[in-house]
Amino acid sequence: MIKVCNLKKSFGSNQVLNGIDYEVNKGDKIVIIGPSGSGKSTFLRCLNLLETPTEGDIWFEDKLITDKRTDINEVRRHMGMVFQHFNLFNNLTIMKNITLAPVKLKLMSREEANENALRLLKMVGLEEKADAFPSSLSGGQKQRAAIVRSLAMNPKVMLFDEPTSALDPEMVGEVLQVMKNLADDGMTMVVVTHEMGFAREVGSKVLFMDGGIIQEENEPKEFFTNPKNQRLQEFLSKVL
Repeated sequence: MIKVCNLKKSFGSNQVLNGIDYEVNKGDKIVIIGPSGSGKSTFLRCLNLLETPTEGDIWFEDKLITDKRTDINEVRRHMGMVFQHFNLFNNLTIMKNITLAPVKLKLMSREEANENALRLLKMVGLEEKADAFPSSLSGGQKQRAAIVRSLAMNPKVMLFDEPTSALDPEMVGEVLQVMKNLADDGMTMVVVTHEMGFAREVGSKVLFMDGGIIQEENEPKEFFTNPKNQRLQEFLSKVL
């Protein structure tokens, strides 16, 4: 579904990604962990060109999206993105936040979009918040609403950039549960997170990034019980 070849990214003289090759297949749940500054979020944000790679190629469903002629907004319609800080429009109700894009892009009529939004809100236990404004919601509720906003576009893949790191500890579970349900329903996902329990339970593959490259990749059980890379061993000894 996504193919990355020799991906490099620099900010000025600071090289953050050092030549990454990777493939994400349909139905994969890829969980990326690693220390701060290892390039995890930059890698994720390159997948839908929120960050423009300095070098390398990215394909999405056999389309070379790093080609200047590609309409990246068309591609992003199929790649949902959930951010650390929700990024909801504070002046719009939750319902309007969710229906804005599908209606504006003429993917659905207003009625269809409202119906779809209510169905999705029900799925995450927020149907009674449809007419509320983001400021009246808890962090966990805002993040669930942000996930619904991405799902309203009926994406083929969901990208999550540390979706729980801005939440109070007691709200983390409610957001992870929504993500687990999505994974169970077969959604292709790439998740940058510090939640090791989620990585172990939900990931089909776990990647460890450090120094702008993928240092180790494995299935969760092997990854956590038998890490080969010394840097990963050190990292896990501190976080588990």
